[in-house]
Formats: sequence, structure tokens, C-alpha cells
Amino acid sequence: MTQEPRLTHPTLKVLNAVLSARDREVSGADVAESTSLASGTLYPILLRLEKAGWLTSRWEKINPHLEGRPRRRLYRVTVIGAAKARAAIVEIFPEGKISWA
Repeated sequence: MTQEPRLTHPTLKVLNAVLSARDREVSGADVAESTSLASGTLYPILLRLEKAGWLTSRWEKINPHLEGRPRRRLYRVTVIGAAKARAAIVEIFPEGKISWA
């Protein structure tokens, strides 16, 4: 079985951003914008969450030349990831109040 990810403050911010997307996929750039995390912090977290089975990812299916930009890696929370993330957030913040300051 895969080791559970450490739920650090930045990890909780990433989980919150991905969970807020509901059933939509989000790019790393979307998560970076909503969390204000630097790429050197963000992408290792996304990788750990994916290895733990909390997220899935795929490369966007576009032609970069036609779009005029590189492909994006898109992330989506798994059913297991959503359940574990919500349980962890409730355990850490039992009052339901989350402060990211």
C-alpha cells in the first residue's frame, strides 16, 4: 500500500484548491494561482498526492503549435482522495473553519 501523504499547510492548500474544482480538472498553473505556491513546492506535492492515489493526472490533448502554448498537465481528485482529504480537514479543523493565512 502507498504511504499516506504528509498533510502540511501547503499540502492542505493544494487539496483545497483541487477539491474546490469539484468534478473539473485543474492544471498545475490553476493550483499555483489559487494557492500562491511556488512551482518547487507545488509540483512535488501534486506528485506525492498522485502517488498516494489521492489525485490522477493526464496530459491535455492539444496541438501546442495550433494553440500557441505548451500542453498542460491536468489534475483531478479521486474518490478515495476526496474522502481522505475531507476526513483529514475535518480532523484538523473540527470547527469547520479553515484559515489559510
